[in-house]
Amino acid sequence: MDAAHETITVDRVHGTAGELVLRRTGPHHEIISNGVFLMDTRDGASERLLVTAALDHHTPPAAVLIGGLGVGFTLHAATRHPAAGTITVIEREPAVITWNRTHLRRHNHGALDDPRVRVHQADLHTWLRTTTDTYDVICIDTDNGPDWTVTDDNARLYRTPGLSLAAARLTPHGTLAVWSAAPSPAFHRRLQDRFAHVTTRTVPTRHGPPDVIYLARHPVAHTTPHNF
Repeated sequence: MDAAHETITVDRVHGTAGELVLRRTGPHHEIISNGVFLMDTRDGASERLLVTAALDHHTPPAAVLIGGLGVGFTLHAATRHPAAGTITVIEREPAVITWNRTHLRRHNHGALDDPRVRVHQADLHTWLRTTTDTYDVICIDTDNGPDWTVTDDNARLYRTPGLSLAAARLTPHGTLAVWSAAPSPAFHRRLQDRFAHVTTRTVPTRHGPPDVIYLARHPVAHTTPHNF
């Protein structure tokens, strides 16, 4: 095999949700969770759109919450958007934070060094349930989508109670943006039940269905269930 196309393991760790592997092929990196491909650095168009499409609805300084650091594409796009103010990043896996400061730094252009950025190693659902902060934009990219979650407990983020948690942490005119590797009609319906205005943006991929960005605004009044 050509050395430029050889895949090598850069790091392998036991994370909070199982095995995490960082691999490199030529100039590109990819993250594998428990043997399942999560993301790579080959494109990132939809990950960037996740935050830019949401921030386009807002004026500065918009408070941003990003759930899921990934390879840093969403965070980098947030730091470059003129509407962005403070940017809070919630990432459950310590290794992903470390990789973004080291091996992935050139892909995210050192976005973690931006003085507006605060990174917390935490579970997103727990953060939404316990924080008292509110945000103009909440971006969720912790999984391959509502129907293909990294762990079983992440599915609660995409159910109606989880959407209610996110809605409760939005400012009155805030935007919830959710990334998915494929369309999810059932999730779309749940968003429409919980928000008055829901739109989608699609980004073609090299193989398979397009990536989908769900944008939801104007929460419908609901009572957030306790202890969920």
